[in-house]
Amino acid sequence: MRYSNLGGHSVGGSLLRVLKWKAGWHDEKRPPAPMTGVPVPALANDGRALRKATHDTLTWVGHATFLVQLGGSSALIDPVMSPALVGGMIPRNVAPGLAWQSLPKIDLVLVTHNHRDHMDAPTLKRLGPDPVYVVPQGLGRWFARAGLRRVVEMAWWQRERIAGLDVTFVPAEHWSRRGLLDSNESWWGGYLIERGGLRVYHSGDTAWFDGFALIGEKCGAIDAAMLPIGAYAPRWFMQRQHMDPFDAVRAFAALGARRFVAMHWGTFKLTDEDLAEPPRLLAQAWRRANLLPERLAVPAIGETLRLDFPRR
Repeated sequence: MRYSNLGGHSVGGSLLRVLKWKAGWHDEKRPPAPMTGVPVPALANDGRALRKATHDTLTWVGHATFLVQLGGSSALIDPVMSPALVGGMIPRNVAPGLAWQSLPKIDLVLVTHNHRDHMDAPTLKRLGPDPVYVVPQGLGRWFARAGLRRVVEMAWWQRERIAGLDVTFVPAEHWSRRGLLDSNESWWGGYLIERGGLRVYHSGDTAWFDGFALIGEKCGAIDAAMLPIGAYAPRWFMQRQHMDPFDAVRAFAALGARRFVAMHWGTFKLTDEDLAEPPRLLAQAWRRANLLPERLAVPAIGETLRLDFPRR
């Protein structure tokens, strides 16, 4: 089965378009920027408070990896702890914000799609068989073959109670591929995670699409939206699969969320922009949209954000 986006269409880069991008046969060429050694805000987090799990929190581990703790349950989203991707070709710019020994007991692992910067086999295998793995339709077999048999496959808008959390899988504008011949054989999306009336959203990889307003309408008020701000250049190639910071602010407004939490920047250099550029553009987009500064969070890698909103 081949999966598609909300409008029934597929995106992704044909080999010819990838060659055009990599060879620089286009008008959005940028000066080379380093893959590592780029200063990105990071702080030491020994995980001591997180292992007690006494507060509702989000902790940015790096890239799209978040530890979400709600009501004493701990979920890891898109866990990638490896020092490099694609056989060492894409090194990590900043170490994970939580070391392995700093992690609390993980009840639930959520994977948004099968791209290797979101679904990292060494990390998943080290997490082992104890957590429940929530994955898009089409990915369950991979996890079963890896010995991770506590798997829940989900379709868009499906809602399940898992490990004390209400989890809804929602659409994104993206694509999937892990090998050469398996394009769009599994789905992609984001997650709404809720407990006790507190609701957080992780978009996964996505371009801008009208689905953001639909998610806000169908899923209710969102307290914190984890949205990607990096991996966007050149726009002629990336705009159909990744948002830039201006798109991300539009998405935040369409969702009707209370707080923006930036992610997907500073860790792996996947595209042409400098690793440190996204938060600068995000600040411009935020001012242009005339949004309150306190509604924006650009955490340091390793930083824990308290979700001190009143319970509904």
